[in-house]
Amino acid sequence: MGHTTARNVRTTERVIVELEKLRDAALAHEQSLQDELAHVPGERRHSANNLLHYLAMRQSDIRDLQRDLATLGLSRLGRAEAHTLASVEAVLGAARALMGRAEHRADSRVAVGINGGDLLLRQHAQQLLGDAGRKHPTRIMVTMPGEAARSPSLIPDLLAAGMNIMRINCAHDGPEDWHLMIRRLREAEQSQGKKCQIYADLAGPKLRTGPIQPIGRVVEIKVKRNLLGQVEKPALVWLTPSEQAEEPNEAVAATLPVGVALLAMAELDDELHVTEARGRTRVLKLIRNEGKSWLAECRQHSYVENDAKCLLLRQGKVVAKGYVTPIPDVFPPIVLHVGDILVLTRGAQMGRHAWYRQGSGELLEPASIPCTLDAVFGSAKPGEPIWLDDGKIGGVIERCAADRIEVRIQQALPQGSKLRAGKGINLPETELEMPALTEVDIQHLDILAKQVDVIGLSFVRTPDDVLNLHRLLDEREASQVGVVLKIETPQAFSNLPMILLASLRRPPVGVMVARGDLAVEIGFERLAEVQEEILWLCEAAHIPVIWATQVLESMAKTGMPSRAEVSDAALAVRAECVMLNKGPYIVDTVRFLSGVLERMSSHRDKTRPMLRRLSVSKILDHEH
Repeated sequence: MGHTTARNVRTTERVIVELEKLRDAALAHEQSLQDELAHVPGERRHSANNLLHYLAMRQSDIRDLQRDLATLGLSRLGRAEAHTLASVEAVLGAARALMGRAEHRADSRVAVGINGGDLLLRQHAQQLLGDAGRKHPTRIMVTMPGEAARSPSLIPDLLAAGMNIMRINCAHDGPEDWHLMIRRLREAEQSQGKKCQIYADLAGPKLRTGPIQPIGRVVEIKVKRNLLGQVEKPALVWLTPSEQAEEPNEAVAATLPVGVALLAMAELDDELHVTEARGRTRVLKLIRNEGKSWLAECRQHSYVENDAKCLLLRQGKVVAKGYVTPIPDVFPPIVLHVGDILVLTRGAQMGRHAWYRQGSGELLEPASIPCTLDAVFGSAKPGEPIWLDDGKIGGVIERCAADRIEVRIQQALPQGSKLRAGKGINLPETELEMPALTEVDIQHLDILAKQVDVIGLSFVRTPDDVLNLHRLLDEREASQVGVVLKIETPQAFSNLPMILLASLRRPPVGVMVARGDLAVEIGFERLAEVQEEILWLCEAAHIPVIWATQVLESMAKTGMPSRAEVSDAALAVRAECVMLNKGPYIVDTVRFLSGVLERMSSHRDKTRPMLRRLSVSKILDHEH
C-alpha cells in the first residue's frame, strides 16, 4: 500500500463502506420478500433474487460511488443488471485488495455469478422466442396483414428474409384468417427447413373513438395542376362492375362502380360521360381494360354522387346508359382547434360535427364522438388529461356525467387537427376499473392457445392481470405457451417490479415495450428514460424484451426509411426481439433490418448507465 496516496486511501475506505451497504441492502430486500419468492419455481428463483438485489441497489443514487470507483480504476457497476450481487462482491473484493486486506470471500448467497446472468437471459430468450439465427442475436417479429392468409408467397418470403416470429394481431382479421396464416407458416417452415415462433397478441379493452355520422355518398376525383392552373397529369379512375368489384393493380385517384353490362360494351378510347354533383358533365376516357374493369383518365376535378347518371360514348354516339352505384358513405373527420369543446358520448349515437347558428357563428352544440369503452364514464374525473389519435390531439376533462364527458381541447395543429373514427384514446391519469382480458380475448384464447407459442397480454397494469392469464392458460392445458406482457400505461410501469416477480411464477415470459401508447401515456419527454428503466429491470430479471412501435415504419409503408428510423432500428440490438408492423414493403424491410442488426450486434452490448435512483424503486416501500 506504499504507493497509495492518502487521498486514495480515504476514497477506498469510503468505497468499501458504500459497497457493503449495497450488499447488505440487497440481501435484506431479498429476505423481506420471501413470501413472493416462495411462488417462483426453483429454475427462476435466482432470476427473482437478482431482480430484488438490483432494485435494492437502484433505490439509491450511487453516481458519487461510481465516480470514486472510476478514480480507483475499478468497475463502476454500470453493467451489473444481470448479476448484481456478484458484481458488488467482486468490486468489494478488489477495493479491499487495494487496502492490502485479507482475501475477500464472496457472500455464499450470491444469486447469479458474473457470467451466469447473461447466460440465463440468453436461455430464457431462447425458450420464449426461439432461435435468433446465426447473423445476429436479435429476433425479428413481423405483424401479419390480412393478405398473409390469402397470399401463397408473403409468409414464405418473410421467413426467407429473416422473420423469426410471426405476430397475429387479434384486433384484426378473424379465426379463419389466423388458421390460414398458421398453416402457411408451417408449410413454409417445412419447405425452408426453418423454425418460426407464432405470437398471438390479444387485443384487450378497446378504448377508441366510435363512428361519425356520414354526410352522404360521394367520390371526389382530384386532378393535379401546376402553378398556372394547367393539368399536369390526368387523374386515374378505376371503373369496376358494381355487381362484383375488382381491385386495381395500381394506385388510382378514385373508384367508380358501374353496371357490368355497360362495361362489357366498352372499347378502348370510348368516353364515359358522368353527371357530377354540381350538375356538370365530366368526361372519363377509357385507356386500358383489366378483367371486367377499365382504367380511365379524367382531366377535370369532379364530385360524383351515388346514382349519378352516366353515358358510354363512342365517336360521339351513345353506346350504353347506366348509373354510378353504389358509392359508399363519406365520413368526414371532426376538425378540432385549441379551445374547442369535444363531447365523448356513451351508446349508439354517432359522432357529429359542431353546430353553429347560421350567420352569427354562435356555437349551438359542440362536436361529439362516441367512446367504445363504457368503463371510461364511471372512472374519468374533471381535471384529468386525455389524448386522442396517438397523442396528436390533447385536452383536459371539464365535466363528467353518466353518458357524456366534456373535454376542452388544449393541443391541436394551428389549422385544426382532424379526428376520425377508430382512433385511440389515452387517459394517463384515469384509474379504469376493468380487467386486462375481455370476454372476446378469452374467446380468442380458446381458439389459439394450443396453436401458438406465445400469447401477448395487452393493457396489463397489476400482478393480478398476469396471474389471471396464467390461470386461464392452465385451465386450457396450455402450460407450454409463453406470455409477453405489453407495458403501455403508467400503472404498468410503476408496478413493473411486482409484475415481473409475478410473471416469473410461470415461465417462459417476456416484456414488450409498447412505445407508442407508452409515449402518449407518460409524455414523450419521458419515453427515453422509461424505456431505459424497463430494459434494465428486465435484464435484472433475465426476462427478454421486445422493442416495438413504428420501427422502420416509413420503409414498410413507402420502401424508404428515414435517417431517424435507421438510428432507432440500430438501438433495437439492445433488445432480444424487435417488432415490425405490416406494410407493402415489409419483406424488403425485414432484409434491411436484419442487415442493420448484423452490423450493430458487433458494436453494442446492452448499456452502460450512470445509476441514479430508479423511478420504480418505490417497491421497497411495499409492505409485506
